[in-house]
Amino acid sequence: MAEYIESLQLLAEKFGRLEGVGKKTAMRMAFSVLELEPEDAQAFAKAILDAKEKIHLCPICQNLTDREVCSICADENRDHSVICVVTDARTVIAMEKVRDFDGVYHVLHGLISPMNGITPDQLKIKELLARVGNGDVGEVIVATNPTVEGEATAMYLSKLLRPLGIRVTRLAYGVPVGADLEYADEITLFRALEGRREV
Repeated sequence: MAEYIESLQLLAEKFGRLEGVGKKTAMRMAFSVLELEPEDAQAFAKAILDAKEKIHLCPICQNLTDREVCSICADENRDHSVICVVTDARTVIAMEKVRDFDGVYHVLHGLISPMNGITPDQLKIKELLARVGNGDVGEVIVATNPTVEGEATAMYLSKLLRPLGIRVTRLAYGVPVGADLEYADEITLFRALEGRREV
């Protein structure tokens, strides 16, 4: 039986450590790898190693990139005076599908959550304050999920930024409370951007 094959079990355990992957899915993924041709398995392993080696945080917005500075921050045609603050890099991808936001982003890499031991100093908030401190930023759109943690993070950022004379807005949500932005469709995100409000 598969459960007694040590290397297969180890592979399934590694897949099981990925976010959102349960035991059954992890085992299915392990079997899928076994079905690959040797050259495809090599290419799969190389893709993982290459991604880990080449992808890093953009020094400006903290988004993932394989360049010195991400393509969004490097784009001079974007409005660098408007920063959209998001929880993770997946949300940047979702927001970019709207194709109507011409500002730039800042990725926090999490949300404030005392219950889970996540404090503001563990997020990329210092980096955001450094960007705002240069005087070129006029508006910060807080685009965190409409959850308890998302709202707490939004309020925390608002209290930090308002004294600096920055306009802080929050997305007007057309998505249900508790939903993830990365799963919202383009129209919903477009309406949310259009209807953003002051925090």
